[in-house]
Amino acid sequence: MELILIVLPAFLIFGIGFIGQKVLKLNIKTISTMSLYLMSPFLTFSTFYKNRLNIEYFYMFLFTILLVILLIVVTFLVGKIIKADKTDLSVMLLGSVFPNSGNYGAPVALFAFGVLAFDYAVIIMVFHSFIINSIGIFIAAFGSEKSTTVKEALQRVVRMPVLYGACLGMLMQVLHIKLPSTIIDGVSLVGSASIPTVMLLLGMQLAEIKPQVFAMRYVSTVTLIRMIISPLLAAVLVSFMPVNETIKYVYILLAAMPVAANTTMLAIQFDVKPNLVSFNTLVTTLISLFTIPFAIYCLNNFASF
Repeated sequence: MELILIVLPAFLIFGIGFIGQKVLKLNIKTISTMSLYLMSPFLTFSTFYKNRLNIEYFYMFLFTILLVILLIVVTFLVGKIIKADKTDLSVMLLGSVFPNSGNYGAPVALFAFGVLAFDYAVIIMVFHSFIINSIGIFIAAFGSEKSTTVKEALQRVVRMPVLYGACLGMLMQVLHIKLPSTIIDGVSLVGSASIPTVMLLLGMQLAEIKPQVFAMRYVSTVTLIRMIISPLLAAVLVSFMPVNETIKYVYILLAAMPVAANTTMLAIQFDVKPNLVSFNTLVTTLISLFTIPFAIYCLNNFASF
């Protein structure tokens, strides 16, 4: 029961967003744009400005890329076995490869392991944002009638505001530029607001899912890979990662997160069965109410890297 209480605050906020969207019918895109362009850059700037740069950043990025590659390979092989067509394979890849590390993983890391874990989660979230806006675009384009070029993908990556916040934070840290505490407090205040905002957004997005009949073999495959195989692969990878225990815990926890809400936006943009992608997000998010507490329990009692 105590472990369920760790994820309960997150589900409470999701629920508020869900009910609010059902009642108020808010413009999700406008709120999402505000969170992405006005809040998230402040959060990443604050995180990278305050946390001392070291080799652990490199290892987190390297092992994040390795996990993505492994998940792509596993999903591709399973997709071939169940004879998924191009579009369905793209849906499966969007669901199994990209975890909801931002508006779910980071808050749960805070509730489960504290402020330091939250900072690490934000750093990994930036890496995930980079990957979903590069590799994710190609995966979505792969399963669509539409096409995208390398130039278009790179332009999408360049427009990511969270990257500029992270780069500016790292640059000012390297140059030893000290900001007044009042400015840091203001930046932190805006950045902190982004977390509950994106959590509300997830609930709002889930409220927009329409009832529909789906091929359960695709849903079950995504659920299995995202909720079970992904954290197991992450646990194997961290055994080779020369970093502190908190980073390892956060890395595995984020790997156990449900499907990223951002995948729905890509599915809509490239017309890759957005309803199925959204349904995968809903199913894995509901299942996570039980799997995430179990993962935290295992990390607290059995983890030894």
